Amino acid sequence: MELSRAEMDRVVDDHFRFEAIDDIDGVMASFAESELRHEIIPSPVGLLHEKQAMADYYKMLFSCAKGDKVTNIRRLYGEDFLVDETLWEGEQRDGKPFLLPGKSGRMSVRILHIFTFRDGKIASEQAWLDLAAIQRQLA
Repeated sequence: MELSRAEMDRVVDDHFRFEAIDDIDGVMASFAESELRHEIIPSPVGLLHEKQAMADYYKMLFSCAKGDKVTNIRRLYGEDFLVDETLWEGEQRDGKPFLLPGKSGRMSVRILHIFTFRDGKIASEQAWLDLAAIQRQLA
C-alpha cells in the first residue's frame, strides 16, 4: 500500500515525537512487524534487523542524550520512501552512541534520515550524522 506524503509525514513525525520524549514503546510501535532495517552511522551496533536489538539501541541512545530542539530543514519523497534532513540540538551526556564514549557537551548536528515504509509503518530507517561536527563539539 502506497502512502501519501501526508501519511509518510505523520508516521515519521510520530516516530520523532516518541524519540523526543524517550518513549521506547512508541518508537518501536512506529516500525513494521518484520523484515526491518535500522542503521545509524556512526554507531557501535551497526545494522540491526530485530526489534529487541533496536529497542536496546534506543535505550542506550536515550540514556546518553537529551534533545532541546529539532529543526526540519527539508524532506524529499519517493513512491515508498522519505528523505528527511534535520538539525538536532541538545545535551550529549555520553558520546557512546557515536563511537565517542566518555565525551559529552552541548551538540548541534545535522542528520540525514532515509525511511522506507510498509503497511503504513516504518520498514527501514537509516540515519547519517555529521561525525566531524560531533567530534568538534564533544569534550
